[in-house]
Amino acid sequence: MRKILLALLASFLVGGFAQAQGGLLAEIQERGNLACGVNQSLPGFGVIDSEGNFSGFDVDFCRAIAAAVIGDADAVTYRALTASERFTAVQSGEVDVLIRNTTWTSSRDSEVGLNFAPTTFYDGQGFTVKRASGISQVQDFEGTTICVQSGTTTELNLADVMAALDISYTPLLFETADQVYAAYEADQCESVTTDMSGLVSRSTLLQDPEASVILPITISKEPLGPAVLHGDDQWFDVVKWVTFATMFAEEYGITSDNVRDQLETAEAPVVRRFLGLDGQVMQQLGLDSEAMVRVIEQVGNYGEIFARNLGPDTQFGLERGLNAQYTDGGLLYSPPFR
Repeated sequence: MRKILLALLASFLVGGFAQAQGGLLAEIQERGNLACGVNQSLPGFGVIDSEGNFSGFDVDFCRAIAAAVIGDADAVTYRALTASERFTAVQSGEVDVLIRNTTWTSSRDSEVGLNFAPTTFYDGQGFTVKRASGISQVQDFEGTTICVQSGTTTELNLADVMAALDISYTPLLFETADQVYAAYEADQCESVTTDMSGLVSRSTLLQDPEASVILPITISKEPLGPAVLHGDDQWFDVVKWVTFATMFAEEYGITSDNVRDQLETAEAPVVRRFLGLDGQVMQQLGLDSEAMVRVIEQVGNYGEIFARNLGPDTQFGLERGLNAQYTDGGLLYSPPFR
């Protein structure tokens, strides 16, 4: 029996080691397509149009990974997932990576079995209320009903805050954001709570946006970013460093317009390594030398992605805030490509 157990353990370890050597990366490259789990009903982050095309901030990070790994940012199969479906989709292998406004938490690292890439959007939970309600602070929610999406950190944060402040309220739970907002517009609840980015996004879809207001209250930290399944370190490294690549490129002024020129003119060693001109950084990740060049050329750096989907020139008009480079007072910071 002891020999059998040792053999099984050895088999498990060898299998785990083989997977850690990049099984999924090779599979995706052979398949020629990236399976990416996204939102389909959060304008600015993940949305699908009438012709079945996906777009948004999170979607662009799917495209960035495909550009690096496959060579084509459009080589993505999108899986539209609800909050309750998303983790099962990663665990079952239905998707290679989850990029769906998902908060990095300890239990999602451990119990759910995810590895989170760098945070792409620093957020916090807030509230939308009807202007006529007179609600202006958390204490005003005493005795009210609040619409919230089930299976989210939003639901748990709400319970924690209300319990801490001894506020009596009724949570009205729904599986999807569409159901949450339908109930809110039907006056089944006095408020909707979710990430601030979600409140801004969904406010553009309200029947009468001017009748509601997002309160200047944040009750949590919500670091959002890509996640992959435990067990394949090389794939995790690829997703992690492609995400960093968008931040690095912005910091060093590398854009979709000038990245090809940079191949001819770059002198700084750190930039030359990033562009694949010197060293073996990309090969060490299992990618070809121009992997990050394609990311920036086909999708853009972080600033371009943010501006295109969420920035001041869009209907959302978001400022960078915490999502600015560390040199501008934000939290974005790429380690060196070395």
